[in-house]
Amino acid sequence: MIRLLLLAPYLGLLFVPLYNFRDPALLGFPFFYWYQFAWVPLTSLLTYVVYRSVRDEQ
Repeated sequence: MIRLLLLAPYLGLLFVPLYNFRDPALLGFPFFYWYQFAWVPLTSLLTYVVYRSVRDEQ
């Protein structure tokens, strides 16, 4: 069940029209770019959490 967390980055980036906006900008980056950049560390964190939970189950 915890493995479903790995679907979050996929679904969060799948539908481009949901985040294809210029505003709100963050540090000069349009929303479109910083939204995608935000998923990089978040995906790493989710992968780590799933790995630790699956490893502990075995």
